[in-house]
Amino acid sequence: MKIIKLTPAEQIGKILTERHLTLSTTESCTGGLVSSKLTDVAGSSNYIKLNFVTYCNEAKHQILGVSEVTLKQFGAVSQECSIEMAQGLYNITKADICISTTGTAGPTGADGHPAGVMFSTIYGLGHQISFEVNLPADTPRIKMKENFAQAALSKLYEFLLTHI
Repeated sequence: MKIIKLTPAEQIGKILTERHLTLSTTESCTGGLVSSKLTDVAGSSNYIKLNFVTYCNEAKHQILGVSEVTLKQFGAVSQECSIEMAQGLYNITKADICISTTGTAGPTGADGHPAGVMFSTIYGLGHQISFEVNLPADTPRIKMKENFAQAALSKLYEFLLTHI
C-alpha cells in the first residue's frame, strides 16, 4: 500500500472544499507564489475567490485600503501593514479567509528591516493571526520567496485546523 502525502496547498484545498469555504490572497514579497501554489491544485476554482499581488505601496493603499498613515509610520514591511492588507482584502472579496504577505526578499532590506523579513496575517472565521518569518539575509531571493510562501501555507493550514 502506497501512502500519498499531500502538499500543504493540497491539504488546504481539501479542507476548504470539505467545509465549503472560500479563500483570497494578497501578496507583496511572495509575488503571487502563495496564489500559484494554491491554484496548482485541481479544483481550486471551487474555493479561490480573488487573489492580488499588491507589490507597491500605491496598490496596497488604493486597492486594499491600507492607510497612508500606516505606510508612513510603520512601512509596508510591518505587521500593521499585513493586518490592514488582510482586512482590506476581506472587505473587498468577502472570502471566508484572507491571507496577506508583505516583507523584503532582498538582496537589500526595506523600511528599516534587513532582507529576509516577512509579515503575514490570516483573517477570517472570526479570527485573526499575524506572524513574522525571519530568514538569513544572504538567502538567495528566489529561495527566500519560496520559504516565505511555504511558511504562509503552513500557517494557513494550522489556522484551518485550529479554527474550523
